[in-house]
Amino acid sequence: MKNPIRVAVTGAAGQIGYSLLFRIASGAMFGPDQPVILQLIEAPVEKALKALEGVVMELDDCAFPLLQGVVQTSDASVGFKDANWCLLVGAKPRGPGMERADLLKDNGRIFIEQGRIIDAVAATDARVAVVGNPANTNCMIAASQARRLPADRFTAMVRLDQNRARTQLARKAGVHLTQVRDIFIYGNHSPTMFPAFAHATVSGRPATSVITDNAWLQGPFCEAVGKRGAAIIAARGASSAASAANALVDHVRSLMTPGAIHSIAVKSNGHYGFDANVWAGMPVITTTPGSYEVITGYAMDAFAQSKIAATNKELVEERSFVAEMLG
Repeated sequence: MKNPIRVAVTGAAGQIGYSLLFRIASGAMFGPDQPVILQLIEAPVEKALKALEGVVMELDDCAFPLLQGVVQTSDASVGFKDANWCLLVGAKPRGPGMERADLLKDNGRIFIEQGRIIDAVAATDARVAVVGNPANTNCMIAASQARRLPADRFTAMVRLDQNRARTQLARKAGVHLTQVRDIFIYGNHSPTMFPAFAHATVSGRPATSVITDNAWLQGPFCEAVGKRGAAIIAARGASSAASAANALVDHVRSLMTPGAIHSIAVKSNGHYGFDANVWAGMPVITTTPGSYEVITGYAMDAFAQSKIAATNKELVEERSFVAEMLG
């Protein structure tokens, strides 16, 4: 049997965490022959830590053969110690009347601390995946604190948007979703993100030749993907949880699968017209497990350029709100 890998998860007793941990322990994220040690981090609040105890009891009761150990803690230095993967799920939610700038600064303080601790105590091969919103900017903040780990180790999740877009295109085309390929997400994980339908294929043909309703593609399709999270909150009274956990499984599994082509948010380095210092969703190909290269060859028409400009503007504004926090 392989040596176990250590997987740290913040917000481990929350809704996304609860949907995620059993998938990791079952082998869905890292494969059916990869043992794991879960290092579960929760806020130092009695209710949260008690809930985490119950989650760990359930993990025990599942008797997962791949689960080689569980750490439960409110001390990030303990939780991130020697972690190979750091899954940053927990974040402060936006409260009633809270301005976006205030949310960014409140979460910024959390991700400054986490970035520093991860850089100090995580494994030399550590990778970081950020889910807690605003994910792109939280990821940028955490990465800004790192001196040992390079920026490309820090990624934010746009896979939920990619999965949503794929399903919407398949439904519109009347095909099974496996027939939809190369639908990538550019920009922020927010309503401004852009699902680049012009690059997608349906049953091996350009999506725009199968779905010829350009008004739908540019309007309702982009809007449905961008505002899906709000629609789910309106329907169930709570944020996306199971689908977000599933997307994180996909995000990590694709990053561990050489040859996989998928969307992640990475430091843009100026690709596709993004500000060089923001973390933006874009297509990548996994080169070796945990490493990737940005795919830079896609041409953008005027509509795509306008959408990317809008989401880039939002990312630059978010960066300006937290500029004083960046290391």
